Amino acid sequence: MAIHHEDAFETELCEHLAAHGWEYSPDDLGYDRERGLFEDDIIGWLQDTQPEQLAKIVKPEASEVSQAQGRKQILDRIVQVLATDTMNGGGTLAALKTPIGVLNAKFSLFQARPATTLNAVTVERFRMNRVRVMRQVEYSTKNGNRLDLALFVNGIPVATIELKTDLTQNLQAGLKQYATDRRPDGEPLLSFGRGALVHFVVTNEEVHMTTKLDGANTRFLPFNRGKGNGAGNAPIPGTSPTAYFWQEILERETWLDIIGRFLHYRFEEKTDPIDGKKTYTRSLRFPRYHQWRAVTKLEKAVLDEGPGHNYLIQHSAGSGKTDSIAWTAHRMAQLHKPDGTKMFDGVIVVSDRQVLDGQLQRAVEQLETTSGVFEPITRGGDASKSKQLAAALLAGRQIIGVTLQTFPHALIEIENNAGLAGRKYAVIADEAHSSQTGEAAASLKQVLTAGTSDGDETVDAEDVLADMMARKVGVGTVSFFAFTATPKGKTVELFGRENEQGVKKEFDLYSMKQAIEEGFILDVLKNYITYDLAFSIAHTAGGTDVEVDTTKANTELMRWVRLHPTNIAQKVAVIVEHFRANVRTELGGRAKAMVVTGSRKEAVRYKVAIDKYLKDNKLDGQLGALVAFSGTVTDPESGAEEHTETSMNPGLKGRSLEAAFGGDEFQVLIVASKFQTGFDQPLLVGMYVDKKLSGITAVQTLSRLNRVIPGKENTYILDFVNDPDEILTAFQTYYEDADLTKPSDPNIIHTMLSKLRSMNIIDNHDVDGVVDAWLNKTSHNALYSHIKASRDVFWTRWNDAVEASDDLEVGRLEEFRGTVNSFVRAYDFLSQILDYGDTDIEKWAIFLRVYRRVIERQDADSRVINTDEVVLTHYRLRKLDARNLGLTPGKSGELTGITEAGSGQPREVKYGLLQDVIDKINDLFSGTGVSETDGIAVTETIMRHVVENEKIQAEAMANTPVDFETSPTIESELEDVIYASATGHNDGIKALLQMENLGPLVKVLVAMGLYEKSRDEAERNASS
Repeated sequence: MAIHHEDAFETELCEHLAAHGWEYSPDDLGYDRERGLFEDDIIGWLQDTQPEQLAKIVKPEASEVSQAQGRKQILDRIVQVLATDTMNGGGTLAALKTPIGVLNAKFSLFQARPATTLNAVTVERFRMNRVRVMRQVEYSTKNGNRLDLALFVNGIPVATIELKTDLTQNLQAGLKQYATDRRPDGEPLLSFGRGALVHFVVTNEEVHMTTKLDGANTRFLPFNRGKGNGAGNAPIPGTSPTAYFWQEILERETWLDIIGRFLHYRFEEKTDPIDGKKTYTRSLRFPRYHQWRAVTKLEKAVLDEGPGHNYLIQHSAGSGKTDSIAWTAHRMAQLHKPDGTKMFDGVIVVSDRQVLDGQLQRAVEQLETTSGVFEPITRGGDASKSKQLAAALLAGRQIIGVTLQTFPHALIEIENNAGLAGRKYAVIADEAHSSQTGEAAASLKQVLTAGTSDGDETVDAEDVLADMMARKVGVGTVSFFAFTATPKGKTVELFGRENEQGVKKEFDLYSMKQAIEEGFILDVLKNYITYDLAFSIAHTAGGTDVEVDTTKANTELMRWVRLHPTNIAQKVAVIVEHFRANVRTELGGRAKAMVVTGSRKEAVRYKVAIDKYLKDNKLDGQLGALVAFSGTVTDPESGAEEHTETSMNPGLKGRSLEAAFGGDEFQVLIVASKFQTGFDQPLLVGMYVDKKLSGITAVQTLSRLNRVIPGKENTYILDFVNDPDEILTAFQTYYEDADLTKPSDPNIIHTMLSKLRSMNIIDNHDVDGVVDAWLNKTSHNALYSHIKASRDVFWTRWNDAVEASDDLEVGRLEEFRGTVNSFVRAYDFLSQILDYGDTDIEKWAIFLRVYRRVIERQDADSRVINTDEVVLTHYRLRKLDARNLGLTPGKSGELTGITEAGSGQPREVKYGLLQDVIDKINDLFSGTGVSETDGIAVTETIMRHVVENEKIQAEAMANTPVDFETSPTIESELEDVIYASATGHNDGIKALLQMENLGPLVKVLVAMGLYEKSRDEAERNASS
C-alpha cells in the first residue's frame, strides 16, 4: 500500500480512533444494509445497559430460534421508528433520543452526557455507549457502491465519510461523488431523516459536511477551523491540517456530546407570496466548527470562572447565530457545578419576537427532553409583560425569552425583587435581532441611565448592556454573553478580554472574512461605487484617452451616469435607471434594492418622487416602491399634512411591510433608520445611499445586501454622499482584508486584455466557441471542448515549468491566473458605468468568467471541468445574449458588433441570425416551396412588426422567457401581424396563413429574440 494513496489515509484515521476508545471494523461484516443497522452493537448495548427490558423480548430461557425472532422484533421496530417522518417524531435522531417501545418493553438506544455526576447509573451508561468506525461499507441495496467509512453509535448509523488525499485527488472529487454517485433514494443509510445524520468529505486540507444528500442540489458546508481568520485550515505540525477532525471532533466524548446535545431539527413554515400556499421545510442542524468551538469554550470558561463574567462572541453575519444562541442557552441552563448544584438559576435571551417565538423556541424544545423549559415573554403590553416576567423569574423557568424593550424590566426585577435575591442568571443578547428605532427607542432610553447619547437614532442590545454595566446590575451574579457581528467600541471595552499584549479582544471570533470566503455572505464592497467616482470615470471615458472605436460612437455612457444628481428628483432618475440597467435582471428578474435616506422626511419625499418618476415614464406597471419609517411625518411639500407608513403604502393590503416586499409586486424599499439592521432579505441586490454613514452604522447598513441565495453573485451599491475611504476604514475594523474595488482608469480593461493575449494561452477560436455555446445553449460538450483546449495549454505549461524548476515561467503563469480574476472583477465594476463598445471585450468577459474556475490553484483538478456553478448574472452579459450575438450567414466565426449592451437606452441594432434559427425557419416552410432566403425575409419582416405589438410587449415584460414562449397571446396576435406585413412577401405569407398551427412560427420568432426585442421596444417607448 503506497503511503500517498487514500488507503493509507483511511488506515491512519481508523487506527487513531481504535486507539482512542472506538470499536473498529476493518470491513462491513455484520452490517445489515437492508435495515441500515449494525445488529451486534444494538443488542450488545441493550444487554449491557437494559438487560431486564431485553429479557422481556429475548427471553434467556427460550430456544435460539425464539431468541432470534425476539431480536428481529426489536430491529424491525427500530426500523419502523427510523422510517417515520421526522415531523411526526421519527427518524434516526428521535430513535437515539427517545425511548422506543417494543411490545411490553421500552428501550433507550443512547445515553447523552449527564448534566451532573451524582447519578452513578447514568454516568456508567454514558461510558458504555458503543462508538464504531467501519471501513469500506457496501451500503447500497441496488448495486455494489461503497462508502469509505461509516460511524455508528450503539449500532445506529450517525455519519458517513468519504476520504480524499490531496496527493492523488481533491475535495471537489469527494463532493461530486456524494452528489452524483450517492443517490439517497431507497438507500436506508443515505436517506434524510432515516439514515446517517451527517455526511463528511475529508481531505488533508479541508472538511466539508452536509446533513442532506439531494443529488445535484446537495449543499455542503465547510467544517473548517479557519486560517488567518479566513477560510481553510491552518497547518498542524507533523500531520495534515485536518487532523483536528479525528483528533478533536471524533474524540469519543466530544462526538457523543455533539450527537446528544447539539443536533436538532428546524421545521419552518413558508408561504408562497403569489398563491399563498403554505409548505413546511425541515433541516437538521449540525454545528459548524466555529459554533461547536464557541459553545464548548463558553461552557468550559463558565465552569472554570463561575457566574458574574462577560463574554463577547463576535460572529459575522452568515455564522448561524440563532443556532449558536440556542445551543448556548441550553448549555447554560443545564450547567452544574462540581458539587451538583446549578450554575445559573435561569437564562434570559434577548432577541426579537419573531426569533423568540419561532426558531429559538423550537430549537430549545428539541434539545430539552422536558417540556416547558422555554418561556417567551412577547405578548401583551409593557405592564402585562412585566407581570409575566416577574412570574417566570420567581417560578424558576430555565430559559426566558424577552425582547429588547422588555429586557430593562427584567433587570429591574432582578435588582429589586426580594424573592430573586442571590439568584444567578445568564443573559444572552442577540445584537443582530434586537434594536429599536423611533418611538420605541425613545421609550427605551427613558428606562436607561447610561450608554446612549441623545443623538443616537437607535438603541440596541449593546446600549442596554452598557447601561446595565454602568449601573453595576448583577455584579458577581449575572454572566453576560453578547453575540454580535459588529461590536461597538464600548462593547469591546466592557465585555472584551485582554490578550497577552493587554489589548481587549473578543472571546471567540468568526470573521466577516471567513464568512465571505466560505460563501455564507457576499462581499458588498466588490461593486461599491460613489457617484463622484462614476462621474469621474464617465468623464474620462468621454474624452480621447479611452481606447475605443470612435467611428461607431460606441463609448456610450450608461444613462444613469449622465443624470447629474442635484436634488431628490434627479437622484431618483439616477436610482431608477441604474436599477433597471444593473440590478433589475439579477436573480431572474426578482432582484430588489434599498434606498437609504437621511431622515424620515427625506424617505417620504423619495417615495413621492419615485412614484412620480415611474408614472411619468410609464414604468409604474413594472416597478413598485415601498417606504419604511416609524411614527408620523408632517411635510406639506409632499402632499398630505401627515404621512404614516400605512398611508404611504396602500399596496400592503393588510400584509406586513416585510411580507409585501418579499413578493413580486415591489422592487424598491426606501428606509429611514428602520430596516438598516437585522433585516434579512436575500433578494436585496442593490443599495442607493443618500445618508452619511460611518463606523458600525456603515457596516451594518451596507451588509443588508450580503445575504446569500442561489444565483446571487453580485451586489451593487451607489453612494451619493460618503467617502469610500471612510467606508473602507469602517469595514476594516471587522474584516481584516477589506478592499474596495476602485479601478479609476477605464483603460485597465484594455491593459489586462493585452497582457492575457500576450501569453498565447487562450485561442480566439475557443473564446468564440465558448460564447456561442454559452449564449445559444447549443451543447454542453461544445462548451467543454473549447474550455478544455485553453485549460490544457495552461496546465501543460504549468506542469512543464514546475518539472523544469522554471520559476520565471511559474511566476508568469501565476500572474496570468491573477489577471484573469482581476479582469472579471474590474469588468463587473466598470461595465456598470460605460459601454466599451467592443464585442471582443464582451466575449472575453464571458469566456474568462467560465475559464477562471478551471485554472484555480488550490483544488483545481486538471482532469475535470465543471461549469455547473458558473452563473452569468451581470445584466450586460445577459443583454449580449439578448442581442443574439452569434454566427451570421456568410461570415462564419465572426460575431456582430453590439453598441449598447445593457444600457438603459437601447438603440436599434442589426441582428444576426444563428444557424439553428435558420434551421427552424427551413423546418417552418418545409414543403411549401418557399426558399431559405424568402423564408428569412418573411420572418424578419414579421419580427419587425410583431415587436411593435403592445400586447406582446406586455407579455414580454410580465413573463420569464419560458412562460413567454408558451403564452397564448402571441399566437392569437400573429394572424393580424401577418396580414399587416403581407406586402412584398405574398408567397411566404400565403404559406403561413394556410398553416393550421402557428406554434412553430412562435418558436422561430422566440429564437430570433422576440422576448428580448419586445422588452427593449417597451423600454424605449417608456423612456421616449
